[in-house]
Amino acid sequence: MKKVTVFFSLLFLGIIISSFSKDKKIANTTYYFAKEISSVPTEKESFSKNYNIPFVGNSFNGFKEAVAFKESQGNYNEVNTLGYLGKYQFGKSTLKRFNIYNTQYFLNTPKLQEEAFIALCSVNKWILRKDIKRSIGKKINGIKVTESGILAAAHLAGAGNVKKYLRSNGKYTFKDAYGSSVQNYLQQFSGYDTSFIEANKKPIL
Repeated sequence: MKKVTVFFSLLFLGIIISSFSKDKKIANTTYYFAKEISSVPTEKESFSKNYNIPFVGNSFNGFKEAVAFKESQGNYNEVNTLGYLGKYQFGKSTLKRFNIYNTQYFLNTPKLQEEAFIALCSVNKWILRKDIKRSIGKKINGIKVTESGILAAAHLAGAGNVKKYLRSNGKYTFKDAYGSSVQNYLQQFSGYDTSFIEANKKPIL
């Protein structure tokens, strides 16, 4: 009887020690959880000067971030060798159209850069409204024409050059100083949803 009592006592003690050991193991275990990658920037990221990752998706947000990455890698402070400014690489003459004369203030104000981009898209959509209506869905030099492609090309080359390209059925060509062309932009920025943009001859910032 004594042996049986000792046996059960030792067994019970073993179970208690084992459970404490297990708890300690769990307590000392580090768990790593994969951080979720968002395809859309947060409000804070939208006005940050530091991020340069293009956000995916076919929304208007995807469109503007794709254009920004192509232009400056998303850098609000970028000034290129030709003097084009900011995340979307605005020329000084274009900024004057929106009554923006202080280029340093423009570079230091992400919100203003975002508003200027939308305003320019609105103007270009107004200038090209007839060409957008006539050209969407057509293929020019094997590239399907979309509204987003037209707006991106207008950002690169100006609405006038895009109009000439579309009306010549791709015979008129334009390239900027770095070799980017209307045709490149029509293809690269095809298929985004730019219905958010309202055609406006004189948008106010």
